[in-house]
Amino acid sequence: MVPGPFELIIILIIVLLLFGGKRLKNIGSDLGGAIKGFRKSMKEGENDKLDNKKDAVIDAKVIKEEKQTTK
Repeated sequence: MVPGPFELIIILIIVLLLFGGKRLKNIGSDLGGAIKGFRKSMKEGENDKLDNKKDAVIDAKVIKEEKQTTK
């Protein structure tokens, strides 16, 4: 059961009365900053993974083993 638009307006008014306009604005800006920081760290993590994959490539040579015969 999802609240309709009228219920959401009532909830918003109650929150505004409890916290006040200025405090609610500060909470919103802090939340926005936290989301930006989270997104930035996720992008940096993806870039680090790509860099690590590039570094993980190893050049290798195939050396044939010669069989020794014993008599």
